[in-house]
Amino acid sequence: MQATNALSELLTTLMDRRPFSRKLDDSRSTIELCQALISERIETSGLQLAAAALGHFRQVDPDEKAAFFTYLNDDLDVDAARIVETATAYSLDRSPENFKALAATSEPKRQDLFRKLNEAPGATAELVAMRRDLLAQLKTMPELARTDFDLTHLLKSWFNRGFLVLRQITWDSPASILEKITAYEAVHEIQTWDELRRRLQPEDRRCFAFFHPAMPDDPLIFVEVALTKGVPESIQKVLSDNRHPLSGVEADTAVFYSISNCQAGLAGISFGNSLIKQVVRDLSSDLPNIKTFVTLSPIPGFGRWLEEQSLTANDSSDDTLAKLAAYYLLNAKHRSGKPLDPVARFHLGNGAMVHLVHSRADLSENGMAQSSGVMVNYLYDLTKIPQNIKSYASDGDVATSSAVKSLAKQGAKELGAAKTEHPK
Repeated sequence: MQATNALSELLTTLMDRRPFSRKLDDSRSTIELCQALISERIETSGLQLAAAALGHFRQVDPDEKAAFFTYLNDDLDVDAARIVETATAYSLDRSPENFKALAATSEPKRQDLFRKLNEAPGATAELVAMRRDLLAQLKTMPELARTDFDLTHLLKSWFNRGFLVLRQITWDSPASILEKITAYEAVHEIQTWDELRRRLQPEDRRCFAFFHPAMPDDPLIFVEVALTKGVPESIQKVLSDNRHPLSGVEADTAVFYSISNCQAGLAGISFGNSLIKQVVRDLSSDLPNIKTFVTLSPIPGFGRWLEEQSLTANDSSDDTLAKLAAYYLLNAKHRSGKPLDPVARFHLGNGAMVHLVHSRADLSENGMAQSSGVMVNYLYDLTKIPQNIKSYASDGDVATSSAVKSLAKQGAKELGAAKTEHPK
């Protein structure tokens, strides 16, 4: 990982831009500041206006934010009539001049505003936070999806994989980053510093995160990894206080047991697939004794699905729950035709296969509530990932081990028997 860390430090140094002092004594509103920014042609003045507008926006109440988003959505929208005019001209004469005119009229003015705002030092993080606020407004103002489309379009470009830096998080990482790892952990809560130390410090534990050079102290997404002997059957064993750490040469399996997205404003912009594959490649290079790469994943939709089938976990044995979970993973479908379970869609879309299903694997309150304690291993086989991705994308094929296929068939029988016994 030394080369990765060196690149990280280099990019962080090159891209470190200290924010302007944002003077909020300007009496103009966020909208007025943005209007001035759109027409400003002097770079220094534009940077100050961008900084002031972002500072203003950060401190206004939700109603003012809604008004600002409405301004972006309506006043800075495309001119549909002008698009028709330039498109007609281009269809008759595909000259570079006509193409340039069509491209210019097809882009909403708000995209140019977002780019101008992003020129201010520290602005990228503020625009990510702005989209978080925009997503909250979408719940009651769905028409703002036009503005969200444009901001998402730019963020996908700015957060392209080529700009992301992979860094290992260790117990020696800055306290500010460790605090964020604790706060952002979304799968298995970290309650104390001792718990965090147990996930970072032992030789058989790893944590990796993607960072962006414009947000060098704030992780975008991180994955926690356990190096184990064999494939673990429960999160209790992975996170046990009393376990004996393995040496690097004793372990033969890398287990991705928690993946957490950190930035609500980057929802819908996927980093997880790149993160897992990069970590698999790096671990394969650094630890050649690691031959198996699996997840230990929750099944967040399973509990709800059981209720919809008029089944209750309390009345089902551990063996039955595992069979029903296997059936659910392979046969319950989303309206898109893909698996109903969101975590399954994520890993299968990345080229993993459903490997093993375990009952009583997560006995935490959350684990019991969302999946009746059942967890699943998704296997990342480097030799099969490309074909699995292709088959899943084109035909919806779910790569599955023979063990899980057999379990799912038994689950189908259990489900049929339950419906016969308890018809709706």
